[in-house]
Amino acid sequence: MCGIWALFGSDECLSVQCLSAMKIAHRGPDAFRFENVNGFINCCFGFHRLAVVDQLYGMQPIRVKKFPYLWLCYNGEIYNFKQLQKQFGFEYQTLVDGEVILHLYNRGGIEQTASMLDGVFAFILLDTANRKVFLARDTYGVRPLFKVLTDDGFLGVCSEAKGLINLKHSTSLCSKVEPFLPGHYEVLDLKPSGKVASVELVKFHSYKDEPLHAACDTVETLPSGSFDLETVKSNIRILFENAVRKRLMAHRRIGCLLSGGLDSSLVAAVLLKLMKEINVSYPLQTFAIGMENSPDLLAARKVAAHIGSEHHEVIFNSEEGIQAIEEVIFSLETYDITTVRASIGMYLVSKYIRKKTDSVVIFSGEGSDELTQGYIYFHKAPSPDEAAEESERLLKELYLFDVLRADRTTAAHGLELRVPFLDHRFTSYYLSLPAELRIPKNGIEKYLLRQSFEDSNLLPKEILWRPKEAFSDGIASVKKSWFSILQDYIDQQVDDLLLEKAAEKYPFNPPKTKESYYYRQIFEKHYPGRSNWLPHYWMPRWVKATDPSARTLKHYKSATQE
Repeated sequence: MCGIWALFGSDECLSVQCLSAMKIAHRGPDAFRFENVNGFINCCFGFHRLAVVDQLYGMQPIRVKKFPYLWLCYNGEIYNFKQLQKQFGFEYQTLVDGEVILHLYNRGGIEQTASMLDGVFAFILLDTANRKVFLARDTYGVRPLFKVLTDDGFLGVCSEAKGLINLKHSTSLCSKVEPFLPGHYEVLDLKPSGKVASVELVKFHSYKDEPLHAACDTVETLPSGSFDLETVKSNIRILFENAVRKRLMAHRRIGCLLSGGLDSSLVAAVLLKLMKEINVSYPLQTFAIGMENSPDLLAARKVAAHIGSEHHEVIFNSEEGIQAIEEVIFSLETYDITTVRASIGMYLVSKYIRKKTDSVVIFSGEGSDELTQGYIYFHKAPSPDEAAEESERLLKELYLFDVLRADRTTAAHGLELRVPFLDHRFTSYYLSLPAELRIPKNGIEKYLLRQSFEDSNLLPKEILWRPKEAFSDGIASVKKSWFSILQDYIDQQVDDLLLEKAAEKYPFNPPKTKESYYYRQIFEKHYPGRSNWLPHYWMPRWVKATDPSARTLKHYKSATQE
C-alpha cells in the first residue's frame, strides 16, 4: 500500500504543486520521493512508500536499465509476478512485484498488461519513447485512483482526491476531480509541451468473466460445467484458500481484522491455517473492536480461541467514536451514511494496530456480502435472477462504499489491506454459478458459502451459521445500536430548521435525516462542491427502508427476537 501522485503539463511551479502530494503522506510513512521527468520540466511523480516487499529497491517511480524510457508509479500488489516471470522468461532487476508491469507492457502493450495482472493495483505508466501516459485500476477498485484533466491538457493523478483538489492551474480551477473507474485503463498522448490528450478509456475486465491470468494460476483447472453441489462446494473451498494463500506475499508482519462474523472469521481461520503450513515465525494477531460486551467482541473472542490467534480487543466508548467522526469523513472523502458509521470502528482499530503492534499487512472480509448475497434485504429479493443482478450492481459499486471504507480507514494509519473475497478467480467462479444456488435459504443469508465450509472444522458451528450483523451495529450493544447512539448525539447538533431547508442548501443528494445532514456539513467543510463524488446513498432494496442499518429491517428484528 502506497500513495501515488503525478502531474503532466503543469503551468505552475512544481515545488509549489508538490505540497498537494503531501496530503496523502499517511499512505506511505516509510519514505517519500519527488521526481521530475527528464525532458519534460512540467511533469513529475510523487511517491509515498509503505515498504512491504523489497526494502532496498522498492522506491518509485520504478525505472529499470532495460527500459530507460518507462516510468512506473503504482500502488498495489501483483500476486502472480513470479508465475508471469516463469511463463514469459522475464528478467527482473528488483524484487518488487510491480516491476512485472514494465515487462508485460514491453511484451504486449497496455491491454495485455492490465488483463494479466492478478492482484490489486492503481498505476501510472509513462512511456517517453512513444509519448504515451497510461492509467489503470484493478477490477473492483480495491486500490484507489483519482484524476483531474483540464480542457487544455493538464493532468493530475493521485491515490486520493485530497491530493488534487488544491492544485493550481492558469486557465481553470481543477474542479473536475473524479474517481478513475475500476477495471479500466486509459491511454493518453503526451505532447512535447508536457500536456496530454485522452485517446481512449477501455474496460479490460468484467468481474463475471474468468480473468485472462487464470491460465497461469497456481490452482489447476477446476471441473467446469458441473453444478453438482459437492463439486461446487469443493471448488469454493479450493479457490478461497488459494485467494488467501497468494496474499501471504509480504516482508512485513501479517494481521487480520476479526469481527466474529462469518466473513472475517473465515479469512482469519484459513489465514492462520496457511501461515502454519508455511511455518511463519510469528503468531497471527487478530483484532476486534466494539463497545463493552458488544456482539462482535464476544463472537470474535470465540473465533480467536478456536483458531488459536493472538487476539487483541479494542474497546471504545460513544464519546471516542463521536470525536472521530470529522477525521473519518476527511479520510473517507464521502458523506454516505452507512459508510461513515461503519468506518468509525475500522478507523479506531486501525489506529490501535499502528500504535500498539507491528502488524502492517491486514487481512479483512470485505466483498463477501456483495458477492455471496449477505445483506439482510436479499431475503426480500423477488427472484433469484433479480438477486443475482443486485449482487452484480453492488460489486460494481464497491469502490464507492465498502472498498472505499476499507482502504481509507486502514491507509489513514499506514496499513495495507488485503481482501481475499475479491480475488478475481474466486469471484468469477461464484458469479458463474446458477442464481438459485446463491440466494439465501431457510432464512439464512450466504447459505452456499456457509455450507461449503460446514465440514471443515475451521470455525465453531455457531459462528459459521451466525446471522448477518452490520459492522456499524455489531460493535455496539444489542440494547442500543451504534447508529442510535450517533443519532441521539447528532439530534442535539442539527437544528430542525436546518434539516427543513437541507434540499435548498444541498440540492444534490439532499440529506433526509439529521445524521446525514451532519455528515454532509463536515464533508462540505473539507471538500466544498464535491458532493458528486457520491452518486447516491447506499440503501437496501426491496424494502421500505429510511435507514441503511440492518437493525431497522423486519427480518433482523424477528431473527433477534426469537
